Amino acid sequence: MKNLLSAETSPYLIQHQDNPVHWQPWSSETLALAKKEGKPILLSVGYAACHWCHVMAHESFENEETAALMNDLFINIKVDREERPDIDQIYQSALALLGEQGGWPLTMFLNSNGEPFWGGTYFPPENSYGRPGFKNVLQTVSDIFKNEPEKVTSNRDALKKALKSLNDTKEGERPKLTLEVLERIAARYAEEADPVHGGIGSAPKFPQTYVLENIWRSYLRTGNTALSEVVIKALTGMSQGGIYDHLGGGYARYSTDAEWLAPHFEKMLYDNAQILDLLLTVHHETKSELFRDRIHETVGWLLREMVTEEGGFAATIDADSEGVEGQFYTWSKAEIDDILGEHAPHFNEVYGILADGNWENTNIINRLKYPDRLDEQSEMSLAPWRQQLFEHREGRIRPGLDDKVLTDWNGLIIATLARAGQYFDEVHWLEAAERAFVAITTHSMEQNGRLFHSYRLGRALHTGLLDDYANMARAALTLFEVTGKAFYLERAEQWVDILNTHFWDQNGGGYFYTADDAEALIIRSKNAHDNAVPAGNGTILEVLAKLHLLTGAREPFEKATNLLRCFSIELARNFFPLATLLNNFETLVNARQVIIIGERSNPEVIDLLNILKDYSLPSKVVNILADTENLPFDHPAKGKKKLDGKPTAYLCTGPTCSAPANNVAAFAAILKETTQYGPT
Repeated sequence: MKNLLSAETSPYLIQHQDNPVHWQPWSSETLALAKKEGKPILLSVGYAACHWCHVMAHESFENEETAALMNDLFINIKVDREERPDIDQIYQSALALLGEQGGWPLTMFLNSNGEPFWGGTYFPPENSYGRPGFKNVLQTVSDIFKNEPEKVTSNRDALKKALKSLNDTKEGERPKLTLEVLERIAARYAEEADPVHGGIGSAPKFPQTYVLENIWRSYLRTGNTALSEVVIKALTGMSQGGIYDHLGGGYARYSTDAEWLAPHFEKMLYDNAQILDLLLTVHHETKSELFRDRIHETVGWLLREMVTEEGGFAATIDADSEGVEGQFYTWSKAEIDDILGEHAPHFNEVYGILADGNWENTNIINRLKYPDRLDEQSEMSLAPWRQQLFEHREGRIRPGLDDKVLTDWNGLIIATLARAGQYFDEVHWLEAAERAFVAITTHSMEQNGRLFHSYRLGRALHTGLLDDYANMARAALTLFEVTGKAFYLERAEQWVDILNTHFWDQNGGGYFYTADDAEALIIRSKNAHDNAVPAGNGTILEVLAKLHLLTGAREPFEKATNLLRCFSIELARNFFPLATLLNNFETLVNARQVIIIGERSNPEVIDLLNILKDYSLPSKVVNILADTENLPFDHPAKGKKKLDGKPTAYLCTGPTCSAPANNVAAFAAILKETTQYGPT
């Protein structure tokens, strides 16, 4: 047997192609090999930008003695969690059922059917950190597998039963979800906010943008400014802390401390898409110059460093370079003094640079000491100094780029870029979003509309997942609202049809994570829990709601209500991971439909659209029509006319519409009146 990872396209798997471990890719052939040899499977799941994955690789997988033990006792499978989130999701759930904290690297032990019986995450090479050494773990697990099969069987059966129960959405009390319930949930989320540094919870601190969006939406409905302050404080902490790259733009995955100072330095496409989206939503109201700057800087980084040759967006940038975490991003004070000369003292004061370092004897550039903007002249003076340091940094050895194009993550950034491009009148942002959409539909889609999950080196791999269809359908609808191009709407409808055919649970409702004709794993997952990315069942609720509102079709509405009914039982169990589902419930029941009768290119229509930039309306749906005759009979805008022959706007909520507005002042007055705190 030998290491087979050199034939893979995943940069993470290729990173391990020279390990002395006989790594195998996940496949039915590999499972059959385990059965033939009577060995348990060691499943190792990680991703290219993961710092602790690198640590375990250097300590254990590159060690000849450890590798020999692994090869002798196990069939060893390496999986890229970004390429196979369906596999990762199952075994992360199994680890949680064992009472362990999840994360990466994920280390699970399976039988030859792929059924888990024990696992963990990072293991040090020897006993330390309060964790058993990896070589000890290998020997112990192998001994139990050989000599105490009843223990393995007992664990396997318990985990398998528990995994199946996670899909159970049939039994139990189903609370009625209303806007009032949303307010109580948002208040409970807000109780978890850090009042000092901002953000949800304590160290390690993740952006949790879907929770912050839930709090922001509640503020918009109620006018409770304490809720808006929670969101603004969190975004300010992220945007001024070391989690933000103040020289090159872009946010790291999370902060290891409560202050947002010290990240694990990997940059993930999905995090930046979600943070940008929330910054944009909040900027509609606050007009914060800080948030505006961070949006422009981060989009600048995305377009500069993350666009692939095909026009899609790459997945991640590594945390490590030269084998050291954060090496590319951190500075000594002496280095900055030498580069900036007489300007260094002021820069060092503003950006928290210390002689002994502010983190592990080096410095992370941050603005935590001066989170508020200085006067305009001072802020402008800092820009050329940042540019000098940026240019110097460009000469360093760069962290690795994982340039595989993931369909679901691209859907997230396409929607955000389209919204941001329209809002800031940045045409090239919108063009980048459209190019990425073309890249996905050209390279990661079959003729019949079926999506693949991953694309790299000319190969599209792995059957599309719920998140791929949900995020790309959402992106298509966003592009339709922004551009008016009908094929985007048609594509979204096609993808929803595929979901309904291949993913819908005919017995319990809701969408499975995998298609009915995808590779059969030990369980077909179905949930609405947000994780690193928004839950597909939460995202598709927004898609279904918008399809119903934009087209008048009844089936999307019925699917949406069935989906809510399916997952409402989770509200009684634990609503904390359901933020995306809860956010998009508001879109279903309390959308602000903006109907503009006129031609999209008409300057008066554009003026009416531009008024929307002054209102934070996360549940708005925009439809520009030549007339309303083709709307279904029960649409509230059916039969509405232009006023005095001029382009005319209506704001519809539920079954009623506002008075017509054919000028900017009248439309602004309607928006101000009808969006003033509380549902209509």
